[in-house]
Amino acid sequence: MSTLSSLAQHVVRRPQRIALLQQIAEQGSITRAAKAAGLSYKAAWDAIDELNNLAGTPLVERSVGGRGGGGARLSADGQRLLALYQRLESLQAQVLQAAEDSADLDLLGRLMLRTSARNQLHGRVVAIEPHGRHDRIEIALNGALRIAALITRDSTERLELAVGARVFALIKAGWLHVLAPDEVGETDHNRLLGHIDTILPAEEGPSEVRIALPSGQTLCALAALDHLHHLHLVEGSPVQVQFSPEQVLLGTPL
Repeated sequence: MSTLSSLAQHVVRRPQRIALLQQIAEQGSITRAAKAAGLSYKAAWDAIDELNNLAGTPLVERSVGGRGGGGARLSADGQRLLALYQRLESLQAQVLQAAEDSADLDLLGRLMLRTSARNQLHGRVVAIEPHGRHDRIEIALNGALRIAALITRDSTERLELAVGARVFALIKAGWLHVLAPDEVGETDHNRLLGHIDTILPAEEGPSEVRIALPSGQTLCALAALDHLHHLHLVEGSPVQVQFSPEQVLLGTPL
């Protein structure tokens, strides 16, 4: 199944997100699109980041200049996703009409799970290395980026992982360590370089830090403002994030 097909099925289950994309196409503004789709500005950008990450390529692009000083627009892939969604929506209606009873629909609901992990990255397995009772799964992301996940052998077999398989890497925001770009950190951890796109201060607890990767994907991390100030990290600063392979959860398309 292609990435866009999997993503279209994802938005079928979350109609607010396709409504957001449709409004961006029509309005050319994240602020107006979020309002029309019934989302807050922050929730809209969370949704856009997740969709871009799952697609592996930007579906929404920021535009600069023009009347009003710029806004947002759908990329070519974003436009194709909208068209594909309309086809899937029609097929979904036919499937639901064919379902014999509510038990069929309940089964479908159990198979289509949502996750609380803020970071969902799409990639392909490029290597599987045995580590005792575990396997180290090497995953290639867009933009020549790579990460590793350490999972049990049973999980490798249950997910039917093999070189070339499509996977989703799930990483909770609290598992990401925000470091200065030249810090060494843990040598056995995943290490990704990017720049700080946005810092969203929290009234209590750690602040949310959005980190743009060279691949066009976005990571969400949590960090105390004192920690960021100590490292002289502000919006636009180069930054690195590190996380353990043991803290990367893997999923595969149905």
